[in-house]
Amino acid sequence: MSSKPAMHPILSLDDVVHQKTRLALLTVLDEAGRADFPYLKRTLGLTDGNLGRHLDVLAEQSLITIAKGHEGRKSRTWAAITPDGRRALAAEMKVLAALVQRFQENRSD
Repeated sequence: MSSKPAMHPILSLDDVVHQKTRLALLTVLDEAGRADFPYLKRTLGLTDGNLGRHLDVLAEQSLITIAKGHEGRKSRTWAAITPDGRRALAAEMKVLAALVQRFQENRSD
């Protein structure tokens, strides 16, 4: 009876979450809980279009919520991480930690 080789941790990365900008957005939102569009744009050095597109992808997957409103006479857009977003981020970080550990164990420096 042959046993199957263990699945490599890299195969557990979530393509939606792992994309660099989306991972950064989830991480910042996990730290802040909620942030407005200008803060995210400035913090991550993104253009309006790039930020908007990545927020849409995360919202479509229910990893964040997007709320529009006004502060004074100025319209504002806020993003907040959802419980599903926190779970997805935690799962991604667990996989990344396993990859780092595997990398360090295989180093022969």
